[in-house]
Amino acid sequence: MSSTDPLPTGGAVVEVESLRVEVIGQGVDIVDDVSFQVAEGEVLGLVGESGSGKTTVGLALLGHTRRGVRVTGGSIAIDGRDILRLSRSELQSMRGRLVSYVPQDPPASLNPALRIETQLEETLAAHGHGAGAEERRARIREMLGEVLLPDERGFLRRYPHQLSGGQQQRVALAMAFACRPRVIVLDEPTTGLDVTTQAHVLETVRELCRAHGVAALYITHDLAVVSALATRVAVMYAGRLVEAGPKRQLFHAAAHPYTRKLVHAIPDIAGRYELEGIPGRAPSPGQRPDGCFFAPRCEFAVDECRQSFPPVTRVSAGHEVRCFRSDDVLAESVRERMGAKAAQRAVRGEQTLLSVRRVTALYGDVPVVHEVSLDVWPRECLALVGESGSGKTTLSRCIGGLHRHFTGDVLLRGTPLPRGARERTRETRKEIQYIFQSPYSSLNPRKTIGQIVAQPLRLFFELSRREMQARVDAALERVALSPALADRYPDQLSGGERQRVAIARALAAEPSLLVCDEITSALDVSVQAAIVELLGELQREMGLGLLFVTHNLALIRSIAEEVAVMSEGRIVEFGAVAEVLEAPKADYTRKLLADTPTLDVVPA
Repeated sequence: MSSTDPLPTGGAVVEVESLRVEVIGQGVDIVDDVSFQVAEGEVLGLVGESGSGKTTVGLALLGHTRRGVRVTGGSIAIDGRDILRLSRSELQSMRGRLVSYVPQDPPASLNPALRIETQLEETLAAHGHGAGAEERRARIREMLGEVLLPDERGFLRRYPHQLSGGQQQRVALAMAFACRPRVIVLDEPTTGLDVTTQAHVLETVRELCRAHGVAALYITHDLAVVSALATRVAVMYAGRLVEAGPKRQLFHAAAHPYTRKLVHAIPDIAGRYELEGIPGRAPSPGQRPDGCFFAPRCEFAVDECRQSFPPVTRVSAGHEVRCFRSDDVLAESVRERMGAKAAQRAVRGEQTLLSVRRVTALYGDVPVVHEVSLDVWPRECLALVGESGSGKTTLSRCIGGLHRHFTGDVLLRGTPLPRGARERTRETRKEIQYIFQSPYSSLNPRKTIGQIVAQPLRLFFELSRREMQARVDAALERVALSPALADRYPDQLSGGERQRVAIARALAAEPSLLVCDEITSALDVSVQAAIVELLGELQREMGLGLLFVTHNLALIRSIAEEVAVMSEGRIVEFGAVAEVLEAPKADYTRKLLADTPTLDVVPA
């Protein structure tokens, strides 16, 4: 599929034609028949569920493929030069200078053993940028200013682990733009960022691309972010481009049922619409059906859809789709989304599930959380929101027994807990399960998915091998993963799939309290909706309590009853979700809401 949308001035910098990537030795395609263009100064949004092939396409722009796969067809031209024909040394020289890449996980692009200053200098020196050390230092100061980071000596001498997740990602962005590349591939670069930092990063990307004529491919599952940044949007499903066009048409007049479903899975910060997941799951390479790959999940599917893959159809100027029923889908797209259901708050008992009383947490001698108190009740969710560095994760780790250096009390059903997890009883460790933000660092790369999910079962239950296997399968299915993935390793899964494994592992322990640290930030919106629905069911069925740490203010409408807003280690606003979102009292809360991207107003 190729978009006929008029390109911005400067013409196409990136031209991808009929790209095909296969599993080596099997002839099974991961992506196929992918065609698009990106112009000078333009941002093209590439969206779709985890495993749809977005990252595979993005890596191909650097002449790179993951282990076990290779490009077997098509061409990728940058400034008219087919990069698939370059030698290994030519590709190495090109990466960072002509094409840069920003990965989803910030630590993946930073060396933990080197100071930030050293890594920035090495990036410039490797590509001969700057006549000398002084000129490179001046460029480093400029780079840090562009991504809103301090350029003082103390910051530059820090190591990556001494930075927040948001600061790490901004350093990665600075490195990617360091040598003024012609093309930049951004793979979920704002996934772990709070909305305020995200808003600045998006503005920085937009301005740098416009000012320096950089063509950007922005890979994401967050359609609200795409609406704030991209000019055009291309939608991928199961390795194919199924719809492409100007963002306004795709978000308000989708011609493909999959695009329409994605829009309906986006959380609505105003609380007017129900969060709708997509039933079923996308087929994996080698298991894709005949005809349209979306047919098994599609309410519009007819016999023709199951027999042959739809050709490209022109909907309007610059808007193309691959769907036999596109006219019917367009007619449905003008209908309103499903209205939100009235909230049914659980009746509270006399005792809280979790109580935090006057907790002050320290790193060394420096307090980062100041006398915070809060309660989590059975069958309820408390959302904890705030910018990176506000203390949300530190407080969460104190509750989980992962950060011992604090004063005050953490109580489970009124009983004070020891500060460290190792000092707590086995039953307490079972009852409080912590799900980490990064799906890359929280899974053991040497263990299979089945072994990872089975770990809490071995620790907390006495089960036969058959019973354990049945529970592992059930835990995977709960988070929309096939039990067939149990024999794979984490590096064989996408980021979103890895996070679902981490959630499945926590649920397998049958906890009373889940501490969720940005657990949906790596998930596509359709799976996010399914996870939110699942957590709601678990709250009702098991009396499960949730502490839900997030920067996604729109999402808390669908999952939380109460919200605590943190800034600089203190709670600055607390209350019912609807009251805080509709009539915030703190200036800081109002700023967070203003920075939250939404589809309500899609810029032209």
